[in-house]
Amino acid sequence: MSEAPFRPREKLVEHQKIFQNIHKHTYLKGRYDRITSVGIPIALAASSLFLIGRGIYNMSHGIGMKE
Repeated sequence: MSEAPFRPREKLVEHQKIFQNIHKHTYLKGRYDRITSVGIPIALAASSLFLIGRGIYNMSHGIGMKE
């Protein structure tokens, strides 16, 4: 006995046609792909630049030094 498929074949063919007709990059075709491929890396880069800038500012003004 074989298991029933998760989705009917007609739905699968319909989704394939939708994704093949979208003229975007492969990694941006899904619904939430823009968040994971663009938003999260930009947020990480922005937060790291902020922390580096704050550290340079604190070092140049002598804030937070141990005595």
